[in-house]
Amino acid sequence: MALARIRGIEINYKIVGETGEWIALSPGSRRSGMEFTPLAERLAAAGYRVLLHDRRNCGSSDVGFDGATENDMWADDLHALLQYLDALPAIIGGSSSGCRLSIIFALRHRADTRALLLWRVTGGAHAAKELAETYYGQYIILARNGGMQAVADSEHFRECIRARPSNRKRLLEIDPQNFIAVMTRWRESFLQGADLPIIGVTEADLRTITQRACLIPGNDMIHTPAAANNLRRLLPHSEIHNVISVREDDDLLPEWDKAEWDSKETDVVSTFTAFLSRIKADA
Repeated sequence: MALARIRGIEINYKIVGETGEWIALSPGSRRSGMEFTPLAERLAAAGYRVLLHDRRNCGSSDVGFDGATENDMWADDLHALLQYLDALPAIIGGSSSGCRLSIIFALRHRADTRALLLWRVTGGAHAAKELAETYYGQYIILARNGGMQAVADSEHFRECIRARPSNRKRLLEIDPQNFIAVMTRWRESFLQGADLPIIGVTEADLRTITQRACLIPGNDMIHTPAAANNLRRLLPHSEIHNVISVREDDDLLPEWDKAEWDSKETDVVSTFTAFLSRIKADA
């Protein structure tokens, strides 16, 4: 692993593979990008170079709170990191929040996006409400009641400090009122996405994406099949493939089954590499 200083922060990253087209992958929630190492190794074996990184406020990267939304911030950070590595244009992919990041990346950096690999698409009012509190609401309460020390002591940011001890000082130096203002802005933006096909992205925006996209639906209440199918309808050059067990709308899992997704990793990679091979054949 290595560190790159971009946009005023240090980002922890790893490159898997030595030759081939670049693929950048981002995981869900605020988890470390290194969890995709096994998947990246499979893609590298198929002839690609894969960039994994810890987004800011995740894993071993710096904490920092900028941007109109969290995903805007992450998308611009990823673009700067790929530029730093001379890896543009690249194939951009991700799961859950990484999926949202990838779509926003394609909108903000169109010329530098070769194709999209998207799985566990998030959408709907239930997802917006649940995740807005998980990502932002709980930290607003902590900062109001206990300042930045309470935020630093929270489970997620305690792990960020463990992975990168300098993050304690960075967190404690933030004005709690500024932190609350950012979290509130991000939370409101997230909630406003409840009626959008993808949180933070309108139908009109999605219809302008010209890159080819490969979608793999989820089967839980946050990553609904309906969200993926709706995205397939709106992205003009997309295709959808069911890899994990298909569930009806009234039988969705309450949350994603990581063990099931891990068991299907070979199928996920096969789906994506077949898709990318078709793009090459059509070029």
